[in-house]
Amino acid sequence: MSCINESVCKLCRRENVKLFLKGDRCYTDKCSFERRPYPPGQHGQSRLKFSEFALQLREKQKAKRYYGVSEKQFVKYVGEANRSKELTGTALLKFLETRLDNVVYTLGYANSRREARQLVKHNHFLLNGKRANIPSILVNKGDVITVAESSREMVKIQSAIQAVARRSVPAWLEADHAKFTGTVKDLPNREDVAVAVEENMIVEYYSR
Repeated sequence: MSCINESVCKLCRRENVKLFLKGDRCYTDKCSFERRPYPPGQHGQSRLKFSEFALQLREKQKAKRYYGVSEKQFVKYVGEANRSKELTGTALLKFLETRLDNVVYTLGYANSRREARQLVKHNHFLLNGKRANIPSILVNKGDVITVAESSREMVKIQSAIQAVARRSVPAWLEADHAKFTGTVKDLPNREDVAVAVEENMIVEYYSR
């Protein structure tokens, strides 16, 4: 798993959008993006004019940081999206959205994707009744994600379930928090992807 060595709040400020990388803190007045809504650094408050390449780069970085994947993983998804029968940008977002760590977070069993990734790696979830500890596994229609019975009283999981009211579970997923399960009802469409990213600009970035 790749490691982010800088303040994740700076990443939101750099991309000029709230990426919800710190869980509950992102919903409070302590959120750095709310308090300083401009890029970090001494030139953060200056008026900058971006080239077309820079705008494409920022869109790519935004998506990569939102889902918490490394550059190597991201390039792999772009390649797979290019080979799919769907629009490349739509296919790319679908791959990112159906990662197991993202699904665990979206179902409400973790406060952030980073936390979800850690919980998955530590064997706290089952996929179709079997232990799944690889965050990058792509789920399919009909798959069932379950919190391991021995992990259901964990403080992190319990606090995430209590805080899930702050964000809604998308229509392509169904969460049953009473039974600690989640079901993939269908694969996501473009309108189901909440991240404010221009996927066409990402495709253009890698088409250079």
